[in-house]
Amino acid sequence: MKARLPVCLGLALILLFLFPGQAWAGQARGLAPTDWVGVVNARYEDMQPADIRTLIEKARDAWVARDAEALAQLFTTDGELIVPGQRWQGQAKIREEVGRFAQQYSDVKIDIRRIIIDRSRAVVEWYYEDTDKETGRRDKSDDAIVVDFKDGKISRWREYFDDKTPAN
Repeated sequence: MKARLPVCLGLALILLFLFPGQAWAGQARGLAPTDWVGVVNARYEDMQPADIRTLIEKARDAWVARDAEALAQLFTTDGELIVPGQRWQGQAKIREEVGRFAQQYSDVKIDIRRIIIDRSRAVVEWYYEDTDKETGRRDKSDDAIVVDFKDGKISRWREYFDDKTPAN
């Protein structure tokens, strides 16, 4: 049951992201559907889909290389990266925590399965593997990521893992 809750929550958030104008999404927040669309759209300026894809691919490459500096530079100065149980705010904190990750894990593999883009937001689905250096254990998971962009950079990156039923 515990493993399903994050996945269900992640799917619900993705649906809210993909269909912000639907009555059920706005009504859940006490807004009329037209108000909800306006609130969501006001937060983001449009970016070109090719630019968003490039940023996501650069983020993947930085994770695979375990390059904390490269990943941190993709974020706005006040950007946030959220993974289950942790929230890192600002480029310095992201650089520090990804650097810690790089010391603990090796042999990172990421296969981007799908990218869905709407204005300056994206949902990414990728398959992820890494090896814990201390134990040698190979971790595998499916990962859904909701990403917001601002001024040509990542302003928010929120990940939802499923390590119980990975595709591979």
